[in-house]
Amino acid sequence: MKIKLGVLFGGVSVEHEISIISAVQAMQNINEEKYDIVPIYITKERDWYTGKMLMDIEVYKDFDNLKKYATKVTMCKKDNEYYLQSMGFFKRTVEKLDVVFPIVHGANVEDGTLAGYLDTMGIPYVGSRVLGSALGQDKVVMKQVFESCNLPIVPYTWFYDCEYINDSKDITKKIKELGYPVIVKPASLGSSVGITVVKNEKDLDDAIMEAITYDNKICVEKMVSNLVEVNCSVLGNYEYQETSVLEEVMSTEEFLTYKDKYLGGNAKKHGGSKGMVETSRIVPARLTKEMTKEVQNLAKEAFKALSLSGICRIDFLIDKKENKIYINEPNTCPGSLSFYLWEPSGKPYKELLDDAVSLAIKDYKNRNKKVFSFETNVLSNFGGAKGVKGCKGSKGKLK
Repeated sequence: MKIKLGVLFGGVSVEHEISIISAVQAMQNINEEKYDIVPIYITKERDWYTGKMLMDIEVYKDFDNLKKYATKVTMCKKDNEYYLQSMGFFKRTVEKLDVVFPIVHGANVEDGTLAGYLDTMGIPYVGSRVLGSALGQDKVVMKQVFESCNLPIVPYTWFYDCEYINDSKDITKKIKELGYPVIVKPASLGSSVGITVVKNEKDLDDAIMEAITYDNKICVEKMVSNLVEVNCSVLGNYEYQETSVLEEVMSTEEFLTYKDKYLGGNAKKHGGSKGMVETSRIVPARLTKEMTKEVQNLAKEAFKALSLSGICRIDFLIDKKENKIYINEPNTCPGSLSFYLWEPSGKPYKELLDDAVSLAIKDYKNRNKKVFSFETNVLSNFGGAKGVKGCKGSKGKLK
């Protein structure tokens, strides 16, 4: 019997369309002899839809027309099994689900929000759980974790939007101490959205206000000189990690932009973006064996430090003159699931996807061996209203 695999994508995120591209790529490569694919699309209005037509990228060119043919659903649990159920007065079961594969990017989905919902439902799912997803999305907290583990990161500072609006002088002073040029980033976005390189103080305010458009927490980093950007994908969990070959990303700007990733020349040539696979890159990266090994080891350490799981991509900044390696950030659910890094490593996309699902099932079984609740009910001897009064009385005495 085939495994019913729900591929979940979209969501309220500035990376909504990138999620669609990544998910459609994956659905076209999942082993259909082993899995029955159930597409689950979350619109920008937070509605959930399913239907086989959602596996075709052409459908998404007209979102409103899509809704006429797909089935609006919600997820539910019945008799310890999971289903997609139709909406409205006469509810019906549309699809059964065994495992969910979230292929989502950005805030409101990749940041642990969706993982928390799936944990509450109790269904097995691929990828990092709530903690890892949240840490991987917040560039500030993630750096604080790396610092605590003595992992190399560039000098940085951070602040909230209200702090900048109330006292920009103090924050400007801290940024000046980092030394220009700097990179201004929204703390919780991906795909290089809202990021600006700032070379002098006169351009700083515009860059910060641009970042504030997307987030209430802002991160400012010292820009690495003689920059080489390399990425390494990691597959695994807390017990086991496997690394891919490295890619050296080639940017038309001073850092890899959203345009480089998704709107580059190849995308125009082929009539539309194919996601991160379209990015200009050199594989394997032009590094020594020793430095390649060091990057791969650091990728594993970063993966473990943030409690990541599934398929991730860890991005690095290298000062090629000083031969210094810095961890830039993780992508807990990377664009195109980084399959282009695994194929040169000898792992075809179908195998990569199968490994990720197998890991999810294994982790689910291991988690179910742990104790999360007790069979005893402490409320069975609860004294009703008197008990409540008793509690209040005790509280007063403690004061």
